[in-house]
Amino acid sequence: MGAEALHLVGAQAGAVFLSYASQDTVAAQRICEALRAAGIEVFLDQSELRGGDVWDERIRREIHDCALFIPIISANTAARREGYFRLEWDLADQRSHMMARSRVFVVPVCLDATTEAAADVPESFRRAQWTRIPAGEAPPAFVERVRRLLSSDAPAATRPPASSMSSAVATVGEPIRAPQWAKPLLLGIVAVVAFAALAYVVANKLWVSKRATPEAAPAPAAAAAFNPPPHSIAVLPFVNMSGDKDQEYFSDGLSEELLNSLARINELQVAARTSSFFFKGEHADLATIAHKLNVASVLEGSVRRSGHTIRITAQLNNAVTGYHLWSETYDRDLKDVLKLQTEIATAVANALKIALLGDVAGKIEAGGTRNPAAFDAYVRALKIHYETLSANKEHAAIDEFTQALRLDPDYALAYAGRSIALSSLLLYWPTAAPIIRASLDRALADARKAIALAPPLADGHLALAAVYETSLDFTRADEEYELALKLAPSNARVLRDYGTFAVFMGSSDSGLAMLRRAAALDPLNYNSHLYLGIGLRAVRRYREAIVAFGDGLALAPDALDARRELAVTQYLLGDSEAALSSCEKATDDQYRQQCLAMAYQKLGRHADAKSALAKATALWGDSGAALYAEVYAQWDDTAEALDSLDTALRLHNPGLEGLRTNPLLDPLRKEPRFQAIERQLKFPN
Repeated sequence: MGAEALHLVGAQAGAVFLSYASQDTVAAQRICEALRAAGIEVFLDQSELRGGDVWDERIRREIHDCALFIPIISANTAARREGYFRLEWDLADQRSHMMARSRVFVVPVCLDATTEAAADVPESFRRAQWTRIPAGEAPPAFVERVRRLLSSDAPAATRPPASSMSSAVATVGEPIRAPQWAKPLLLGIVAVVAFAALAYVVANKLWVSKRATPEAAPAPAAAAAFNPPPHSIAVLPFVNMSGDKDQEYFSDGLSEELLNSLARINELQVAARTSSFFFKGEHADLATIAHKLNVASVLEGSVRRSGHTIRITAQLNNAVTGYHLWSETYDRDLKDVLKLQTEIATAVANALKIALLGDVAGKIEAGGTRNPAAFDAYVRALKIHYETLSANKEHAAIDEFTQALRLDPDYALAYAGRSIALSSLLLYWPTAAPIIRASLDRALADARKAIALAPPLADGHLALAAVYETSLDFTRADEEYELALKLAPSNARVLRDYGTFAVFMGSSDSGLAMLRRAAALDPLNYNSHLYLGIGLRAVRRYREAIVAFGDGLALAPDALDARRELAVTQYLLGDSEAALSSCEKATDDQYRQQCLAMAYQKLGRHADAKSALAKATALWGDSGAALYAEVYAQWDDTAEALDSLDTALRLHNPGLEGLRTNPLLDPLRKEPRFQAIERQLKFPN
């Protein structure tokens, strides 16, 4: 374990102390760099102190003298019962108890969705408003807040010159004005207090208790620092008031369609579906939701369905001021759902004082249906697709999209949805070559039909891009991704898919920028962090990738793909033991076996490695050829690796899309056969 804090070197009044677990090093460095770029004093100590008398004296002195203490909280710190950062936290907590309540000293920063109740932090940390900074990408508003706190702060103690500090007692701070006869007594008292504090720290080093304390209300001064984009909104899943739990899919689907309607208004920034739906059943207050999603307003409501009629109640609140902005109740026939979406979206825009330009109804209603039964089948398909964990589930979603199209053959959104589901099936659950060809043909026809019916619909172009990408037609895929992004510049899924594709094609800067934007729009969707991690790994930024995968797993601990991608990245970093542990926790047997084959081989367990690869080939057959090539490349079996790539190329295996940037294939890059395969794939320049 490396150093667990960005320590102050020669702390001065106005300086900041960052404290973090070693697993969060990359995120802490980002925060440090953002603060330093603004002229705020933060120094990086790379001495990797590991405890002992020197560590205790130095850390106690620095925490005593700093102006602000920033603990970096995450799933990593919550999971660790022991660590040097916990000693630092306790020292900061002790100092805060000696300060006036009006003095801001502790400024907690959380890297993920870890709750205050689950974080296991000192009580003083709960009294302050937490700042959520995913992966340590500190926004300007946070840096400005720190600057304001420093400029308005008058530290209780300033540090004398380093040359005058010959002992721990010399770090107390300002000279104490006392009679000459009192000095021996005073020094004795200080020594007793210092000894007691050190004993407390040592005791906590041996045993750290977990304190489960209710979350405290945000401090008013901290709440005032919340400054989201003015025209930003989250749409919470509307409550199902139908008295039938089986109607939940309908209220969720209608909520999502309202969200999509608002997202088509270019002047609005709309939090993505997965992050907004993260709070379903949580009973979280609107201020908490707004802070976590960085939005200025929140739309919520309820749906009551009875036969062919629905009653929708919607209300809009300003999350910054807490003021109610607008509310309305609508009684409609189901066939008017599409028109209703336009009415609500227009009312919300007016309440937010957004000047609507062009044909708003045309934008919002593009690709929709006025057939209630078709809409019903479509929202059932969406629910299944978003909850997909298996090929069978994806097939069920495809069946529901098909039912929607039987009922309304002109339903463009259903064509786009079915096309995307078919492409996903091929990407994530490899199958035999004839099935791949037939499914691609069907997905291609669906995507083209969606675009023909509704040209301005981003979903159609996103679907077509996915088909071309899966078909290894990278030039046309790039063109369609670009069109989708132009039509929906704030669509998190478009940004996520296009960003990953761009990184694979070699456009790392623009690709990573899109992936970070997607994570900002959809911060509570583990896929946002998963794909950011994949992009970072492709450009060999392994430690940052591990942070991103950790952020994803904090949101979805059972996510098999995130666990597997984490394992591969740990392997590439040279930590084969950690990679093996992560592989073993990934219960998805197909990808797990490939991961195990590489880790076992690196650890000298060659028989186990061969057994794992044999299990993978039994599960996949030739459809897994691109993955076998990665294993053979890491085993230094160049001939088998190249043969596997030839097989993958012959079958047009979608796994070849990452060949240009895949680190697992680096041992092959100088081979003429590999270079010939790369040329045949016709990657864009």
